[in-house]
Amino acid sequence: MTSTAVETGAGISDEVPAPAVPLAARTRGVRKVYRSTVAVDHVDLDVPEGAVLGMLGPNGSGKTTTIRMLLGLVRPTAGEVELLGHTMPEESAHALPDVGALVEGPGFHPFLSGRDNLLRFAAAEPRLASSAIPGAVDAALDRVGLTAAARRRYKGYSLGMKQRLGLASALLVPRRMVVLDEPTNGLDPAGTREIRRIIADLHADGVTVVVSSHLLAEVEATCTHVAVLQSGTVVAQGELADLLESGNAALLVRTPDAEQAVEVLRENRIGARLTPDGVRADLTATPAPRVLQVLVQSGVEVHEATRARTGLEDLFARLTEGESAAGDEAEGDQS
Repeated sequence: MTSTAVETGAGISDEVPAPAVPLAARTRGVRKVYRSTVAVDHVDLDVPEGAVLGMLGPNGSGKTTTIRMLLGLVRPTAGEVELLGHTMPEESAHALPDVGALVEGPGFHPFLSGRDNLLRFAAAEPRLASSAIPGAVDAALDRVGLTAAARRRYKGYSLGMKQRLGLASALLVPRRMVVLDEPTNGLDPAGTREIRRIIADLHADGVTVVVSSHLLAEVEATCTHVAVLQSGTVVAQGELADLLESGNAALLVRTPDAEQAVEVLRENRIGARLTPDGVRADLTATPAPRVLQVLVQSGVEVHEATRARTGLEDLFARLTEGESAAGDEAEGDQS
């Protein structure tokens, strides 16, 4: 936590904690057990107000269960959950009108049209007057690009169209928070770009967005914050830029002699590997000038060298694979 100095009559006092960032949602020590299966284990999650938080993790890591507990759809076995300042699930009636959600795929009546399905959803919105329902439905359909297919039966919709209709149901009225579980599932590239645009618009309006996704490139393109889950626990969370900066330092070298460069660096005890962009040299224990010196003195042509930025894919692999390896080792020690 950052600190700040406070001025008093006697001068500058000792540093005190700076005001905490307001949170749209939080969990503390949350645990969920289904019979003998631990789905979520002591998760402490912070969702800052106005952030776009990407929840990442392998299948079975606890992402959807955590989201369901945030929304009050599942009662935690232990721990505390707050959503928009309300204790969940006890005060869900106060929090949920300000939350739009698409979790585990939309559920609609197959023989009704997309518009008629949305009209039924709109009728259940506590903050939407009856006279405003048709206009709100048409605006939501237009926002997700379904106006032309609004009168088609839902059973004839493609998977991507069903996802769009589910998103429209979450955006019928202005929200303080929107929760989307795999929102780009089944969408083509154009549809994916539309979802990215909608998330950007929500963020610009100050809406807090939580996105669960397995598409790392989409999370990196749209999210301001990230929480990485593995085996039911949070292994990392924070601002995306800070997490990427904390990745292993590396130098990206562009050379026509890439294989020779890797061999030379490894011979000099410098970690290196081939990537689609060139040779990635590890700078954890070796300064960049030393890497270049070794390459040039060995006759390797260096066309360009830049500090490599850790990508979300590399960070995700390091966090989740590291945890898996540690778990496997622990199991081996117990056997």
